[in-house]
Amino acid sequence: MTGERPEGAAAIGGRLLEQSRMRLGVARQMTLSKQTVPHFYVTTEIAVDGLLAAARRLSARPAGPRVSVTAILVRALTETLLEQPILNAVWTPDGCLVRDAVNVGIAIALDDGLLAPAILDCQALDLAQTAAALDDLVARARAGRLRASEMASATFTLSNLGMYDVSSFAAIVIPPQVAILATGRAIRRPVVEAETVVIRSIMTATLSADHRVVDGAQAARFLASFKTRVEGFTEDAAPADPPPA
Repeated sequence: MTGERPEGAAAIGGRLLEQSRMRLGVARQMTLSKQTVPHFYVTTEIAVDGLLAAARRLSARPAGPRVSVTAILVRALTETLLEQPILNAVWTPDGCLVRDAVNVGIAIALDDGLLAPAILDCQALDLAQTAAALDDLVARARAGRLRASEMASATFTLSNLGMYDVSSFAAIVIPPQVAILATGRAIRRPVVEAETVVIRSIMTATLSADHRVVDGAQAARFLASFKTRVEGFTEDAAPADPPPA
């Protein structure tokens, strides 16, 4: 053996896949994040039976926007960020800038890469408006018609893989944001409540945060507040069906 390293894909065998500009951009951004942002991770489990039932009813309505689980999670996140504003922030050369507007980024997988555009001014939207804005954002992302402000203004990101067979995962913070929430699919399993074993749909949520800005206690309070809102979202809490036209 000479110790020489082969040059290029042809020398080692295999097929070189050319990376899209989007994937190369994501690669640079995620590498920078893991190299420069001191991540830490906090996880909780959330009972989502009421949320799932409400989402099924709201999605089946003959009128109004389809209200998905992701839309409900965005609303819960928005309320939590208004209560815990230290996570609704961006890191700047001068320090942490806490934003007034809540712009929730949504991780969207495309054929040639991953985008995380933001629903702008979520604090001004109700659930139906949030659902409509989410559907519009996803449709325009897939059509390549996103606005520059939507790509650059997110203050916090949600990455929801609940539609796949993924129970839990930890996401990478997207600079200059200081946190991202990763949610998996709901799994039916036994839990103990008041000394009784019951079956619940449990969703795992993992918060990844920048330790320069957020400490463990703040992350724990954030997840506790988010969990309370999600578990409190039932069919009774959801908006009523619109009256017939």
